Amino acid sequence: MRNFRLHEDTSVEFSNKLNFLVGGNGQGKTSILEAIYYLCTTKNLLSSSDSDTITFGRQFMEIKGVIEDLAVHSVRLNYDTRRKYYYLDDKIIPNSAEIIGKFPIVTLIQADHQLTQGSPSDRRKFVDSTLSQLSHSYLDIYIDYNKILRQRSNLLSQIRENRNLNLYDQLEAWTESLILKGAQIIEHRNKFVSEFNGYLKNAYQYIMGDVETPFISYSTLCSPEENIAVEFRKQIDSVKEEEIRRGVNLIGPHRDDLLFLINDKELKKYGSQGQHKTFQIALKFAQFFYIKERINRTPVFLMDDVFGELDKYRAEKISAYLSEIGQAFITMTDLTYYEELNNDNRLITVENGKAKIVN
Repeated sequence: MRNFRLHEDTSVEFSNKLNFLVGGNGQGKTSILEAIYYLCTTKNLLSSSDSDTITFGRQFMEIKGVIEDLAVHSVRLNYDTRRKYYYLDDKIIPNSAEIIGKFPIVTLIQADHQLTQGSPSDRRKFVDSTLSQLSHSYLDIYIDYNKILRQRSNLLSQIRENRNLNLYDQLEAWTESLILKGAQIIEHRNKFVSEFNGYLKNAYQYIMGDVETPFISYSTLCSPEENIAVEFRKQIDSVKEEEIRRGVNLIGPHRDDLLFLINDKELKKYGSQGQHKTFQIALKFAQFFYIKERINRTPVFLMDDVFGELDKYRAEKISAYLSEIGQAFITMTDLTYYEELNNDNRLITVENGKAKIVN
């Protein structure tokens, strides 16, 4: 890493098992996770601006790494004040969609409390990002659907201002496209939730035993047994004038939600803080094993300061669970749980943007 946040010039060789990044707050631990995420996805882990990652007073940043998978790949990301460049095996990749899913990755970070406590868009993002890593066809459908949403929204706004009959014909064409791609998204999500519930139950019960049973219910425009396209058309016709009046797309999978349940009670309404945290962690472990089994490749696992928020019982369970993970990167502020986790793994201290391998 060069000129990447606090890391002016940092080079680290990782273990292929667990890598513990230990240091105080604001020392650059999470930045290492962020750099790994960039190399696997071309995206920013923390959803901040790419320009924010450049070390203060510098004009560019660079991240380079070697990823060993079915082959050995060199990867590099450069960013200056004008543009971001991503290289795979010294070949520039102009479209980030080409990288999504190539190097599967799962993250467990502070912002994941939004999964159970935030808005429906946070939960949709969890499903869509998982499916996009598994299937380029789904990623293409998802990208197309969002393009259609933008086009149709612009057209609805135009019709609101100018009731031109020609615009209504265009609206019908975009509506057909919306229904086609939207129905495909719903079908994929239905299948995912049906399969994923088993993984979630296993992960949750590994942590909590049999005292609680988790479940995910997919809230969309119709049940899986109904004809999605027919129901989609029926509902979109019923709100046509309302869409024009407001200039927004009111029906479709962009409005869907996932309901998280424990013992048939909605987590968001009735769950304790401990249940929320356990559910968030179980979701990510379930995501890891779901991706691993679906594509027969082991994702990289990033965990950012998770242990600091857990009670002793949950922390010990998570520690035991980590033995089933391949390569993982875990930030910690102290060594409280390191001794019981240490099994030929790597300890790296991070202080003021400097990383040092201890063992």
